[in-house]
Amino acid sequence: MTENLIPVPSPELAPLLGGWLDYLQWEKRVSPHTFSAYKRDVIGFLVFLAEHQGRPPTKADLQDLRPADFRSFLAKRRREGLTPASAARTLSAVRAFFKYLRRHDIVNNEAIGAVRSPKLPHRLPRPLDEQAAKRALTNVAGFAAKDWIGDRDIAVLTLLYGCGLRISEALNLNRQDLPDGHMLRVLGKRNKERMVPLLPVVRAAIEVYLTSCPTDLPLNGPLFIGAQGKRLNARMIQLAMEKLRKSLGLPPSATPHALRHSFATHLLTAGVDLRSIQKLLGHASLATTQHYTDVDTAYLMDVYNNAHPGAKG
Repeated sequence: MTENLIPVPSPELAPLLGGWLDYLQWEKRVSPHTFSAYKRDVIGFLVFLAEHQGRPPTKADLQDLRPADFRSFLAKRRREGLTPASAARTLSAVRAFFKYLRRHDIVNNEAIGAVRSPKLPHRLPRPLDEQAAKRALTNVAGFAAKDWIGDRDIAVLTLLYGCGLRISEALNLNRQDLPDGHMLRVLGKRNKERMVPLLPVVRAAIEVYLTSCPTDLPLNGPLFIGAQGKRLNARMIQLAMEKLRKSLGLPPSATPHALRHSFATHLLTAGVDLRSIQKLLGHASLATTQHYTDVDTAYLMDVYNNAHPGAKG
């Protein structure tokens, strides 16, 4: 159990929190980042309750909390400098904890349902245009210390742009995941699998990397490795993109994840329907994919303003 590792200001609630964290880690299989954030947020909430009440909180206290108590916690965190986005995540973590308690007939408090999440600014995905994306793929090798590392970086970026993968999805691939056919099986968020077409240009880039890689990669080992032979860390690709941005004069939004946005936006511009893009990206909700319709309009206007003779005035 996780409970004996948790500095909770309540002996009565420590086992409950430990059970919830085990549920997140082993049943929900949330990412390590989400696990750490949720753990920190809920412990912070329980610390707030202890200070708020002047004593360790109990199950009965959780049952009796009112909307005003949850709002006081969020207000305190905002005064401490928490951003709206982080406040929204914090509330989401506390809600998840209470949902777990309700499902297991431990505590049933409906007051948290009356607390609204902080409003967040509407942030659109920021893709690269087609020329910038292609320049990124062809120029990234120039910053590598060794030829095989350059081939590897080209392969990773080509996979992100050509298949719309998240950087974590690409780097979690094993050698045996590379298919004989034309469809790549991807393990996405919450261990949800999806199939994406493996374009010939993507396969070719990966094959070049595999040929030049000095290490004989086992089938059950990572597809992409670092200089020390271990699974490639995402930070290495992020650093390569940082160098690219400076060299090519690309905006700060030109990150590895921007290539995934570019994949979706360029497909939408070419006439691919939203449902298909949703499946390719692995979005649980179509609403998430619909953000790209706003991006598509802005993208087309940008292309027009940069390319049409009449727009140059």
